[in-house]
Amino acid sequence: MSSFAHLTKIEIRLLFRDPLAVVLSLILPTAILLGLGSVPLLRERNDELGGIRFIDYYAPSVLVMSVAVMGLAIMPGVIATYRERGMLRRMRTTPIPPGALLGAQLLVGLGTALIAALLVVVAGRLVIGVPLPQHPVGFAVAFVLGIAAVFSLGLVVAALAPNARVAQTFSTILFMSVMFFGGVYVPLSMLPDSIARIANYIPPGVGVLLDAWTGTAPPVLPLVIMGAVTLGLGLVSARVFKWE
Repeated sequence: MSSFAHLTKIEIRLLFRDPLAVVLSLILPTAILLGLGSVPLLRERNDELGGIRFIDYYAPSVLVMSVAVMGLAIMPGVIATYRERGMLRRMRTTPIPPGALLGAQLLVGLGTALIAALLVVVAGRLVIGVPLPQHPVGFAVAFVLGIAAVFSLGLVVAALAPNARVAQTFSTILFMSVMFFGGVYVPLSMLPDSIARIANYIPPGVGVLLDAWTGTAPPVLPLVIMGAVTLGLGLVSARVFKWE
């Protein structure tokens, strides 16, 4: 087994040894969607939302939560803790490349976020009849670019935070911002039009996800911006990353 595969296996074990992380990253988004779906009023068709149910309209925002929890609330803190405890510094003296640890952590984080998103989609469909994305190709592209942009934000925090406390402070600010513009705290339909339009360009671009979910081809510009954010912040985090 390669060192990278071995580290990835260890990171998976460590994740599942933390019950709170498992609940927050895998279970909470689906539980919130099903909990809201149990309210009869939210399962009725709403003329203000174009005739779709509120729970169907809100589902992409729950996906934002599944991505933000892992990319902003958990991953940066884990890497900052490794730095604080000197694990990254010690790894530089071993044959295992330090970057392998970061790659393993990133892979586990992305995998967990994708599994959480899949649970939301499947449970929503089977339990409360939330339709599947009506523009699947556009949705897949938007989701991949959106999740990459969110994780790039988390990587910048992970690259600079000297300890877990600092990482948590900055991660919380970013997490709350992403959740707000992602329509998690307040549905986009209840926000002023100017703010709702901004949501198209704030990772992970929930407005674009919503368009693709309801059957509209996602606009190109927000997708380009998500890609640019991912590339730009990825390069920044690689350049400024501190091993100790």
